Amino acid sequence: MVLISVRHVTPHSLLRHFPLTQHFLPKQIPSLKNRIFSFTTTATMSSTSKKVLVPVANGSEPIEAVITIDVLRRSGADVTVASVEKQLRVDACHGVKIVADALVSDCRDAVFDLIALPGGMPGATNLKESEVLESIVKKQASAGRLYAAVCASPAVALGSWGLLKGLKATCYPSFMEQLAPACAATVESRVQQDGIVVTSRGPGTTMEFAVALVEQLYGKEKADEVSGPLVMRANHGDEYTIAEFNPIQWTFDNSPQVRLDC
Repeated sequence: MVLISVRHVTPHSLLRHFPLTQHFLPKQIPSLKNRIFSFTTTATMSSTSKKVLVPVANGSEPIEAVITIDVLRRSGADVTVASVEKQLRVDACHGVKIVADALVSDCRDAVFDLIALPGGMPGATNLKESEVLESIVKKQASAGRLYAAVCASPAVALGSWGLLKGLKATCYPSFMEQLAPACAATVESRVQQDGIVVTSRGPGTTMEFAVALVEQLYGKEKADEVSGPLVMRANHGDEYTIAEFNPIQWTFDNSPQVRLDC
């Protein structure tokens, strides 16, 4: 079992779990005051960050969830991971446990620049069945703000909610038939953007998906800055180039002969 905590640490959450007094701080953990001050300073400096919601559920694909969260946070986005379950910890696929920042019900009145849904099964179904999440994403769409999904979630969640009508979209290969009636056209692009909607295919395309979301939030320069250290392909439309580091020049004196044995 793997436990992944993707929660933000803030002074409020720290003090909620560890109620401290002025008398207790200097004797037991003298450096904690400075650490709390550091957190507060960081939060103030990042007050202009783009706000992102990544909902997770039991059965979510952990690669898609964690890569999306990680890459967006590298760009400077303020990412809130919200559980659609009754508790913060969700049982993602493959024995991975994810601890969220909040319950999705706590996010219903918040405003986000982006909402990005990971896939996985039955995670995508659990996201779809969350009435609170459905309401949040529909409000996002009606306000003209960015929303996205990867893997099964474009078909299972966004499509079922009617949020892909008239748009081009992609999803996990085995869900393409389910996606077709919900959108204008299905495409096999690794990442597909149409207006304020971005969709992608699965775990193997999530890095590109996440970087595409960074570009939508902050522009191409920031996307290039984030993707560079990740050692991604510069242009995903190009084929791989195989470089021979120790080339050998082959020569021969006679023309090659072909032998046929009958």
